[in-house]
Amino acid sequence: MPEFYYEDFNPGDDLKFSRGREVTKEEIIRFAEQYDPQPFHLDEAAGRASILGGLSASGWHTCSMMMRANYDHWISRTAALGAPGIEQVKWMKPVLPGDMLRFVRRVVDKRVSRTKPDMGFVTFEMDGFNQRGEQFFFQKHMQMVAVRRPQGAPQPAARDRSKAEEKPQKPQDSGFGSGGYFEDIPLNAYSESGSSTFTKDSIVAFAREFDPQPFHLDEAAARASHFGGLAASGWQTASLWMRNGILRRQEWLKEQRARGVETVEGGPSPGFTDMRWIKPVLAGDTVTFGSMVVEKRLTSRKGWGLAFSHNTGFNQHGDLVFSYRGSHFVPVRG
Repeated sequence: MPEFYYEDFNPGDDLKFSRGREVTKEEIIRFAEQYDPQPFHLDEAAGRASILGGLSASGWHTCSMMMRANYDHWISRTAALGAPGIEQVKWMKPVLPGDMLRFVRRVVDKRVSRTKPDMGFVTFEMDGFNQRGEQFFFQKHMQMVAVRRPQGAPQPAARDRSKAEEKPQKPQDSGFGSGGYFEDIPLNAYSESGSSTFTKDSIVAFAREFDPQPFHLDEAAARASHFGGLAASGWQTASLWMRNGILRRQEWLKEQRARGVETVEGGPSPGFTDMRWIKPVLAGDTVTFGSMVVEKRLTSRKGWGLAFSHNTGFNQHGDLVFSYRGSHFVPVRG
């Protein structure tokens, strides 16, 4: 039986994780090879030459390690029902080989669902610190947690009938436009990066390492959950968005070089906002990923601009299952 329910989380409560986690060079490279094959995550020399200053963990790897730390310290003993998304993540400093990661979890807010009184929403903030006391990570997200003693009856969901309910449509691919220099990036041009099929084995393998909740590991437990079937961790979905985007970018750069066009590698991301896991990604689903740069601006870091993108994943039925607003550094030509 779970030890913690919705009632046991109160705003202002802090939990300092007792065990730190040392990050190795080998696991940084292994994760990057599978999900984020950018040079500064794969090669020490490329890492030193980048703005990160050394071989560093993918931000998605950092999020996945944070997820595992959460599971080991409290989710495994909680009547947790998953998370609908992530409000904000900041990657504040690179995570380097040999770093010891420690986390602090803080309860910010909570409320019981109107339509499902047996379920509550708890908002958490997470801070991550390395062995030098430097904060490298921040996350704010909402967790769904079962209520120990539900009160009241379900209420009908409020609907704004003045607006027609429309199914989000996947945009028309307008060609890959997120490579090259800052000045060359077009705005509002959707680029389809590729597709991934989520197999049972891949879902379970990722979950065992980073997110071993029952509905990601066991088919019977998953069918009994609100997911209705074996579901991929949201962090696996996000990591595969990254993999498809990087591979498509590398392909685009290769095409440009073959044409004699000057090309340049991109930079890392400082974080993202408004990540939503809209529908469960189940074993057998194929998700097609894409991205559209919606804003860009110069930064105080000499030679670099920031591009902000709307990023999506649609399953084989055309349903939007995943979205978030991302950002990444882009070299400036001038």
